[in-house]
Amino acid sequence: MSTLAPRVVLVSRRSELDELLARHGTRAAAAYFLRQRGRDLAEAEARHRALEAALTTVGAAVPADWRRGRLDREDLSRFLFAPEDVVVAVGQDGLVANVAKYLDGQPVLGVNPEPDRNPGVLVRHAPPAAARLLPRMSTVDAELRTMVSARLDDGQELIGLNEVYFGHPTHQSARYTISTSDGGRERHSSSGVVVGTGTGATGWCSSIARERADAPARPAPGEEALTWFVREAWPSPATGVTLTAGRLGPHERLELSSESERLVVFADGLEADRLELAWGQRVTIGVAARRLRLVT
Repeated sequence: MSTLAPRVVLVSRRSELDELLARHGTRAAAAYFLRQRGRDLAEAEARHRALEAALTTVGAAVPADWRRGRLDREDLSRFLFAPEDVVVAVGQDGLVANVAKYLDGQPVLGVNPEPDRNPGVLVRHAPPAAARLLPRMSTVDAELRTMVSARLDDGQELIGLNEVYFGHPTHQSARYTISTSDGGRERHSSSGVVVGTGTGATGWCSSIARERADAPARPAPGEEALTWFVREAWPSPATGVTLTAGRLGPHERLELSSESERLVVFADGLEADRLELAWGQRVTIGVAARRLRLVT
């Protein structure tokens, strides 16, 4: 067991105002750009202030003898989390999904800087709650949420909280063979495959399921189960459309063998952090061994 004091890693992403200033250089230029499109910079400034206020409140709540770290979402793939870290994600629900894939049991406290705008499914806490929760982090309640794993045949692995996508990086037609744990096998030409958890069942998978008569029952967030969907399968003399949706239990796997060059797998919308498959490579997708510890 580590004898180090806990380290709070505060994770956020650039605000809309930051992105506007990075693109246009000055507030005046950004304001002009928005004004020409019927928008007002004041909205972006108000959201920026809400985020900064939340970060300040959470920072002040960190116990004095704890170590601190600050991290932008864009740097997650280059950051090494330690076992004793406590992660505080300040932002939208998607930020928790972005950070979850890089963790291995560290607790995550989701803080919502704009409760009137963000649903707060994963960022459940108002900023002042950090002062009450952080000192008690070793004993606070946390729920375990199932994650999804995609493993290449060369050993590379990628983890997601909501879902993983397999297909062409531009979402154009991808050719592959799909194999299920019950012996099903079919060659496909489609715009990709999405495999989601119970957490992701209200997002991308939900959008697909609403249009599918064959949609499987969605799992609960903590249930060790996944649902999968083939997007826009194309029937031809060489490709079929019968294996297009299903459900995976804790020991079941979906295997996808690439028959195109440069197919990709990415998780939770982070396309830059991805695995790439050459022709003939295989990826196996199933319930991940890791689970997210979300502070409730």
